[in-house]
Amino acid sequence: MKKKILIGVAIFFGIFLIWRISSLIFSGGKSVRAPRSPVAVEVDSVSYGPIREVRQLTGTIYPQYQYIAAPKVSGRILLIRKRIGDPVRTGELIAQIDDAEYQQSVIEAEANLKIAQASLAESRSQFELAGQEKERAEQLQAKGIASPAELDAAVTNFSAQKSRYALAEAQVEQREAALKSARIRLGYTRLTASKPGFIGERFVDEGALLAPNAAVASVVGIDSVIVRTTVIERVYNQIRIGQKASVTVDAFQARRFPGTVSRIAPMLQEASRVAQMEVEVRNDSLLLKPGMFARVEVVTAEKDSAQIVSALAVVSRNGESGIFVVNRDDSIAHYVPVKTGIVTPDHVEILSPVITGLIVTLGQHLLDNGSPVLLPKTSPGTTQVEKVQ
Repeated sequence: MKKKILIGVAIFFGIFLIWRISSLIFSGGKSVRAPRSPVAVEVDSVSYGPIREVRQLTGTIYPQYQYIAAPKVSGRILLIRKRIGDPVRTGELIAQIDDAEYQQSVIEAEANLKIAQASLAESRSQFELAGQEKERAEQLQAKGIASPAELDAAVTNFSAQKSRYALAEAQVEQREAALKSARIRLGYTRLTASKPGFIGERFVDEGALLAPNAAVASVVGIDSVIVRTTVIERVYNQIRIGQKASVTVDAFQARRFPGTVSRIAPMLQEASRVAQMEVEVRNDSLLLKPGMFARVEVVTAEKDSAQIVSALAVVSRNGESGIFVVNRDDSIAHYVPVKTGIVTPDHVEILSPVITGLIVTLGQHLLDNGSPVLLPKTSPGTTQVEKVQ
């Protein structure tokens, strides 16, 4: 039985071999290749117009400035006029510290100053009197009436009164300085805003006993805000100070806030290979708040007129970019290597060569150079596929 099966298989292969040899003989030794079928594709035309390249980044919103309102002296808080979210103006009172002790220090300093001024007046009188006695003794000595001892006594008294007068003047200056210090410390009991803004945080309540430099409230300025983000090394050389940017946040997704690149770090962080960047955004509406997550779009390149094709048309073959071009007068797709410029999610700028004809935007992965194609033809109410002639 097995022998009959082997004989049948041998006969089948023999017949197939004879048929193949005969086919080669009658076809002149050439294999017959079936023609390639046309590939249905979609096409678009080349356009000319403006294009710009946008880089999308993410970051966090920070206030233009932020500071902590804190007293320079110790004391108990008597009054806090501001709460979270309240606006403050420059010089406006935020909190008041018990100032009874500091007022008393001012009163004491004023009294000490008056005492010093009185002492100065007395020393001035004694100094002037000593000067007169010295002049009289000198005149009498010149006439031979006064003795040299009397003149020496007058000169010594004049020098002593002069020293007392200088000491009194110094004491007055000292008391004046002490009064100024007491008034400054009294002023420290009034905690005022150094810049306008809004109360961001409040750390204490009325009645709290504060040490010097203890935080009372934070003030943030948000008339304009800063979006801090990072750029990777590949994009770093495309970012310039002054470039236009737009910012969006989750709280107002339908609104774009225009901004400008204001700062970029002169170095990249070694661990992450990114550089810090800041975008300044005007916040006249006060909608942007510090701490919000922000998406930033920076325009890195822009042209008013460029040769543009759909981004779907560009393919990569053997490490180079190219497109398939179809002319209306034939049914063949021609592969054309291209040099690209600005790239966006929807369009690509073609720097060279100049493209004429239709550009294949769908089905190009099935094409080779010289492949026949079928183009869609759309008429009102109907859609059909037409072979390009």
